Amino acid sequence: MAAALRTLELTVRRRLDGVLHGDHLGLIPGPGSEPGDAREYQPGDDVRQMDWSVTARTTHPHVRQTVADRELETWLVVDLSSSLDFGTVGCEKRDLAIAAASAVTYLAGSSGNRIGAIVATGDRTRRIPARPGRVHSQAMLRRIASTPHAADGVRGDLRSALESLRRPQRRRGLVVVISDFLGPIDWEHSLRALSGRHDLLAVEVLDPRDLELPDVGDVVLFDPESGRTREFSTTPKLRADFARAAQAHNADVDATLRRCGAPRLSLRTDRDWIGDVVRFVSARRHTFGAPGSRVARG
Repeated sequence: MAAALRTLELTVRRRLDGVLHGDHLGLIPGPGSEPGDAREYQPGDDVRQMDWSVTARTTHPHVRQTVADRELETWLVVDLSSSLDFGTVGCEKRDLAIAAASAVTYLAGSSGNRIGAIVATGDRTRRIPARPGRVHSQAMLRRIASTPHAADGVRGDLRSALESLRRPQRRRGLVVVISDFLGPIDWEHSLRALSGRHDLLAVEVLDPRDLELPDVGDVVLFDPESGRTREFSTTPKLRADFARAAQAHNADVDATLRRCGAPRLSLRTDRDWIGDVVRFVSARRHTFGAPGSRVARG
C-alpha cells in the first residue's frame, strides 16, 4: 500500500503541478488574525492591539495591524460503501475514489491549508481531523486506503456522513464529496445545509457497467449492499430498461447537485481520470477561492 500511494502521489504531482496556484482569501470575518505591520497609535484604536516592543523602541505608542487568515480548510467526505467495491475496466471504483482524494489533497492541501476527512462505509464512519502539512496528508490518505470493506448486506449511508460534518459546525471552507451517488437520493437536505456555509464539489466515480449492461447472455449478479443474488438473462429489453433507469437516476443526481450548488466532476474507471481532473480544475480555477465565491467572502 505504501508503494502504491507513493506512486499515486508522484503521478498526481507530475500531472497537476502548475494547474492551480495562488492563495485563498480570508475565511475569518473581521480584521484578521495574522500579525501585520505596526503603525503609530491613533485615537480610537483598540488598545489591545498595542505593540509594546515597538512602542518601547520608538518611544511613541504603536499598534500592530492584523491581516486576514489565508488558510483554507477542506473536508473530504469519502463514500467507501460496498457499491464502490466494483470495477470492470482498469480498477475498482474504490481505487478511483482514493485516487480522487489524493488529487484533491494535493490541490487543496498546500501552503499550510488544513485538510480532513469523513470516511463512511455504511456500518462505520471514521473522522480524520483537519490539520496542515504533508505528513498529515500522507497519513490521512493511508487511513482512507486502509479502511476495511463493509460487510455484505450493509447499505451505504452518505446522508449520515454529511450530517457528521455538519455537527459540530466547522469553519467556512471547501467540502468535497466523493461517491458513486447510487441508491436513494436521501442526502439532499444535508448537502444543501452544508452549501449554506461551505463551497461544495461533488466527485462522482462510476464504472461503465453502472450505466449500461453488455450483451453477455445469462449472468448471476450479487448486490453486496442488500446481500441478494439474482440470475438474469441480458435480453435487449432488459439492457434498454437498465440504460433508461441509469440515465434517469443520473439526471436526478445532476439536478440535486445543481440545487445544492455543487459542481460535479465525473470520473470513470475506463477513462484517464487525472486528465478529467486537470480539465475540470482548469475550467473552474477562477471559481474556487475567487473574490465572488462564498469561501472568499467568509
